[in-house]
Amino acid sequence: MKVDELRVLEADELGMRMRTARRELYELRFRHAVGQLENSSQISKVRHDIARIMTVQRERDFGIAPALVEEVQPSAVAVAEPEPEKAKKENAE
Repeated sequence: MKVDELRVLEADELGMRMRTARRELYELRFRHAVGQLENSSQISKVRHDIARIMTVQRERDFGIAPALVEEVQPSAVAVAEPEPEKAKKENAE
């Protein structure tokens, strides 16, 4: 799970992912304690996912990052046209 994927989710969807990740962490810890977990690195992956979700939630609380990423539309930029060569020479004299 990447942070960019999380930033586009709405608050309720983000909360649902948090509950799911916490439940998964609980189940992994239980399986580890019983001795049924073969790959213990899954625990750290889920913990990192929880940290990412919490980071996005706190960013939204503080207003650091936008709640939803909006597409930026290119704006019209006025560009000055260069002066003709004759006008430059006349201005220099």
